[in-house]
Amino acid sequence: MLAYGAELFRIRGFGLDPEITTRTFSRLRELGNRAGWSLEVSAYAVSPDGMSGVETIAFELAEVFGPKLDHVFAPAGGGGLCLAIARGFEKCDPSDGSPTIQCVQPVGNDTMAGPLREGRDHGRKADPCLTKISGLQVPNLLDANDVIAACRKGGGTGHLVEDALVFECQRRLAQEEGIFAEPAGAVALAGALQAAERGEIDRNSSVVCLVTGSGFKDDASVDRMIANVEAPLIELEEFG
Repeated sequence: MLAYGAELFRIRGFGLDPEITTRTFSRLRELGNRAGWSLEVSAYAVSPDGMSGVETIAFELAEVFGPKLDHVFAPAGGGGLCLAIARGFEKCDPSDGSPTIQCVQPVGNDTMAGPLREGRDHGRKADPCLTKISGLQVPNLLDANDVIAACRKGGGTGHLVEDALVFECQRRLAQEEGIFAEPAGAVALAGALQAAERGEIDRNSSVVCLVTGSGFKDDASVDRMIANVEAPLIELEEFG
């Protein structure tokens, strides 16, 4: 974003401290209401019009897989993506089927996945947020309660994954599949692998994991992936 000339500000405690995050969103709403300005955040609670476009992901999945799709695993911070997928499938032709929407969160930001799994109707704040998965550091509820209702309605549940598993899945996506994802984009895969390992989903079922965000969004995670990899400088005669 800096390369494109954006003006960036980092708010100390935002995404980690619920009180600071709430105050920050209040200020963002004020700014977004200015003439010629627009606030776009991946949550229906903040940007409902923008998020309605995300529902088209479900339309595309229904077109490609039809009724053969059993599960869609989606990463969740504020929950907007999860909710968009669920609402999108509700708008699809019933003959296309309706997969279960599985909500996956890092253990350190359990605002909705745990409550969903526990049978609760309401989310809970992560105070403080402890996950290192950037992009999913959202301690406030935002769309959490709606996500819980939507996932449960379709038979889905919540999944909590450790940061270490997420980073491992990020590495595997890059090295085994050629998909360079940010850590947040590897969360869905981590949830699916864990669910299969625990016998919570049939290993033969049809599963889609939503991989969101380029690895370039989190350079610290890239440094982590290649920390022990060397690229020695050698003479041409030594090559091969």
